[in-house]
Formats: sequence, structure tokens, C-alpha cells
Amino acid sequence: MKKTPLFLLATLALSGLLAHPRAVYAADAAVTDNAAQTAPVVAEKPAAVEKKAHKIKIVITADDKPAPGKTKVTVSTKTEQDADEESDGDKADAPATSGPAGSDKAVVGIGHDSMLAAGGHAQSVVSVLGSSTSAGQVDDAVVSVVGNTRVTGPVGDSAVAVLGNTYVDSHVGNTVVAVMGNVELGPHADVGDVVAVGGELIRDPAAVVRGEVQNVAFFGKMGGFEWLHPWIHHCLLLGRPLAFAPGLGWAWTLAAVFLGLYLLIALLFPKGVNQCVQTIEKHPGRTVLASIFTFIGKPIVFLLLFVTVIGVVLVPFLAFALFLAGLFGKAVVLAWIGRRLLPARDDGQELHPVLAVLAGSVIALLLYVVPFIGFMAYKMFDILGLGAVVYTLILAVRANRAAKAPPASTPPAGTPPHAAMAAAAAPAAVATATAESFAEPAAAVPPPGPAAAAAAAPAAPAPISLEISNRAGFWIRMAALLLDLILVGIVLSMVHVPHHTLLLFLAAYGAVMWKLRGTTIGGSICGLRVVRLDGRAIDWPTAIARALGAFLSMVVAGLGFIWVVFDSERQSWHDKIAGTVVVHVPRGTSLV
Repeated sequence: MKKTPLFLLATLALSGLLAHPRAVYAADAAVTDNAAQTAPVVAEKPAAVEKKAHKIKIVITADDKPAPGKTKVTVSTKTEQDADEESDGDKADAPATSGPAGSDKAVVGIGHDSMLAAGGHAQSVVSVLGSSTSAGQVDDAVVSVVGNTRVTGPVGDSAVAVLGNTYVDSHVGNTVVAVMGNVELGPHADVGDVVAVGGELIRDPAAVVRGEVQNVAFFGKMGGFEWLHPWIHHCLLLGRPLAFAPGLGWAWTLAAVFLGLYLLIALLFPKGVNQCVQTIEKHPGRTVLASIFTFIGKPIVFLLLFVTVIGVVLVPFLAFALFLAGLFGKAVVLAWIGRRLLPARDDGQELHPVLAVLAGSVIALLLYVVPFIGFMAYKMFDILGLGAVVYTLILAVRANRAAKAPPASTPPAGTPPHAAMAAAAAPAAVATATAESFAEPAAAVPPPGPAAAAAAAPAAPAPISLEISNRAGFWIRMAALLLDLILVGIVLSMVHVPHHTLLLFLAAYGAVMWKLRGTTIGGSICGLRVVRLDGRAIDWPTAIARALGAFLSMVVAGLGFIWVVFDSERQSWHDKIAGTVVVHVPRGTSLV
């Protein structure tokens, strides 16, 4: 037996419809024994019935229990009114989860609440920096970002609240989510999955959950993060760390705890606080510059440590050290502000750091509550404080190094007085002869003898010591490299050169500067110079070999640069390739 095509059945049904619009037809079609049952097919054809237009639906269904070897297909027609009556009966059995097809209306609020009243219909209800409330019918989702979500009407997809609570007392087709908030299900709730991150699930016994329940609590059952919501609304959204508003007692308590730490630091380390304050007062420009470089260099240093296996071990210690330095620096900034406000003592002594910190904290707290200025002041105090501490440490290291420098040579014991005086006058004579050698002589007068010629010859520049103690370490070299990297990057941005060529231009810049000056601008600021181990001046082959060797040091996760820490000669890989070493230049030596 041949199968009867489905389109032939539809044609027969349409013919019967034209003759008898509300008749019911039945047709038997012979099929093979293994034929599958024909699926329902629905077709629509508009027809003008009476004066009012009606839609007529053709429904072709297969009999559930046909005769052996046959499939019974029933063709029926229904008007839109009949379909509406049947759908009303179905709605009585199951809750509605969607409105009319094709609805694209959405209720969106940014900076304020969004609400859909009962009886209303929308595609979605969304509120950013506000709460969303829906008592009507929503096809898609109800979402609140930094706000609460309340759903008492049917929702087709999901109900979500980020940094807020979610309340549902109706049918939700898919998921109910609350991030940093609680999920509460009412007695009429019928939902899919439930996810509560950083909050609790409060469920009525009559609520129906058809999916899985996931409750991720960070600090145990602490009632969610409702305590954080007032701070978000009154502080975070207004750009300030503190505010005079209800629900912020914990924030003021935390501020009081940190103020106590700053006062304790000033009480235990008054000398260190005063020294850092003097650094800000005596070197304000350099302190600000050190603060900027420290702020930029922190993530770079952590990145360099993370990309190496050995450096990862140092990350926790460095993070803790920076945390302590930040606390100390904040106390320094508060003491500096307090000293600018309080009058100086009559006896000329410095104001005690505790009083200065207390006075500065009053000004800081007043700035913290000002919208959109509070966070700026807070961050600027952190950056300036850490920079002041770092630059004070740099100055202390320089002073310690100058103190350990060998004193000027003295004549040995037993030297006659006139010989000691001649030895003391020798440097002045050499300097005078050097100055006269650059002056244009009035007349060519032959020197009287070899001794006078030797005295008139210009003095050669003092050689730079290549001792291990004078060679630069890893951190100061990385600081110089960072300065050069920032400088080259700024120049390339100004001339609109692609950023992917940064390393190539940095290498070329380094090779030229090493050949011409023996150091780069970053090295000059940090007091460093590149010299050859054999004492000769750096030529082009040496400079180019060192620049190309730097790429080899970099590609192996920067191990060639870190090699300075472990090498007995304090050489990087590119130093070993070029036969060079980086040394500290004595104070007062010109680098240009």
C-alpha cells in the first residue's frame, strides 16, 4: 500500500472547509505496518464570517489507537472564538507564562526603580541602580542591578537581582537568582532553578521548585548582604567612602579602627613619620614623581613575579610589605596635613605626630563625605603616602651608601709636613691646569721642561669602579627600565606609531643611548651606567649586541633579567652576551 501524502490530506480538508465551514471530516489512509503516526499539523486561513472577521484553524491530528495497518487522520476546523474558549479552559489548569506573541515592550529604568502594574504586559522589566517590581505579565525576565527584584505576576524566563534581594510569589518559567542578597519564595511561587550567592533561601512550604537549589554562602548564615546595600546607594554610587546616612554604622566603625592604627603608628614610630613628612616638605616634586612611578610600577612588578616560577613565592611577602607601607604612608599624609593646619610650637620643636595625625584625620573625614571628591581624596592620599615612604627609603639608602664611601686619601704616618701640604695641593693644581688647558693661550710658549708639561696636561676622567659592591641590583635596574618604557611609550603615542612596535623602538633607543652616553634617561635618573668589563668605551657592536640580547632575556619569561639576582657578577644574560655590566655612578658624576 502506498502512503497518502500529507499535502493531499490538507487539500481534502480545505475543500471540505470551503463547502462546509464547520463540518468535521474523517479519512482513512492505508500505510505500511512500520509507518510512524502522523504528527499534528495546524494551518490557518482567514475567512469573513458574517460581518466580523474570524480566523479559522485547520487541525489535522492522528488517532492515538488506529486500526492495525492504518492511521486515522481527523481534520477539524475552528474559529478564533472557539480557540479562545479552549485556551481559557487550558489557562484554568496551568498558569500563564507569556503574553501575546511578538510583544517587544520593555520597562527599563536607569538610576531609578522600574514597575509593571497588575494587568500590564511587557517583554522585560529591567532596572539599573534601582529596584524592579512586576505584578503584570512578563515574557522574558525581571532584572535589578544594585536593587531588589519583586515578582508577583507570571514571568516567562527568570527573575534576577544583583546586589539585592529577589522575592517571587508567582510562576517563573526558568531561574530565580540573587547575587549578594536573599531569595524569598512566597506561597504561590512556582519556579525552576534557584540560585542564591552570598545570601539565604527563604522558602514558604507551599512554594514549588521544579529545578535545583544552589545556595553559595561566603561567611555562613549572616542574613545576606543587606548591610552593604546602604553603602552602595549612599556612598559607592556617589563616589565617596563615607556618608551621614542610616545603615552605615559599620563603615564609620571601620574608619575609626583605621584611624586608631594611624595614631598607633605615629605613637610607635614618631621619628620615621617625621622623616617622611620632611621628605614631602623638602622634595614635593620628587615625592609626587616617586608616587606616580610607584603606583604605575606595582602591577608591573606583580606581573613580572607571576610570570616566573620563582617570583610567585615573593608575591605574598611583597603584597604584605606594600600593605604595611600603605598604612604607614597614610599616617604620614595625615600628619603632613595636620602640620599645615596647626600652628608651630614656640620653642621651635616639631609638633608630635600623634596630634598632627589627629588633626589631619578631621580634614580627611570631611573630604571623604563629599560626593565625587571623597574617593579621589582617599586614593590620592594612598598614592602620595606610599610614594613618600618609598622615596624616603631611597634617600636613606643613598645617604647610607655615601657614608660608607671611602674617605679621601691621607698621607701615611711619618710623612714630612711639607710633603703632606704638597700632596693636599696637588688636586687643586691639577684642576687649575685642566682649566688653563681649555683656555686659548696668548702666545705659544714652550714648556720649560717635562715636569711642567705633565702638570699642564688635562686630567683623565676617573675610572668607574667595577667592584661587586658598586654594581646595580635587580630592582634599581627594573626601575630604570620602567622609566625608559614609559618614556618611549609616550613618544610613540604622540607620533601615532603602532604599539606593537614598542619593544623594537625601546631596543633601538637603548642601543643608541648606550653608545652615545653610556646610559639611558631612566638610567640617568637612577644613577646607573653601562660599562664594558675590559674598561673600553661602548662601541656600536657592543650596544647592538646588548640590545638584541635583551630579547633573549625577555622571551624566557624574563628569566634573563631576573638572572641578576642569582649571578655572582650581577650580570643579566644580555650583559654576558655583550660583555658589559651596570654600575652605580658616584654622586656628582655627570651622566650626560
